[in-house]
Amino acid sequence: MATFQFDFVGPERTLYSGQVEAVQLPGTEGEMTVLPGHAPVLTALKVGVIVVTEQQNSGKRILVRGGFADIGPTGVTVIAERAAPIEEVTPASIDRDIEAIELLRDATEDLERREELNGQIVQLQESKVALGL
Repeated sequence: MATFQFDFVGPERTLYSGQVEAVQLPGTEGEMTVLPGHAPVLTALKVGVIVVTEQQNSGKRILVRGGFADIGPTGVTVIAERAAPIEEVTPASIDRDIEAIELLRDATEDLERREELNGQIVQLQESKVALGL
């Protein structure tokens, strides 16, 4: 199968760089799968799991908490606000993230911001369940 370049940059380090067959992204407008030759798109990412298919039946999963994906016909670059490979994610780390967001939510009077933060909390809880943590 054809491949394309996928680069995933987190705030502390590059989490992935290499040739892949497909990438599933949690876009703010909905989940999307990117394959070689994809039309150019710039999309915001929500909290969720990015699934990288390196080859059939082989790949990686990365928990992402916001960011952007720059998609083109020959490559995808993700710049994440926060991210970690699934192997590094624990129930306690997700619970700490949820607690930190709850503190931010409780500290703001901006109703739109509160709603956004509530969405992030729900997305983290759903990711925790989906990952079996």
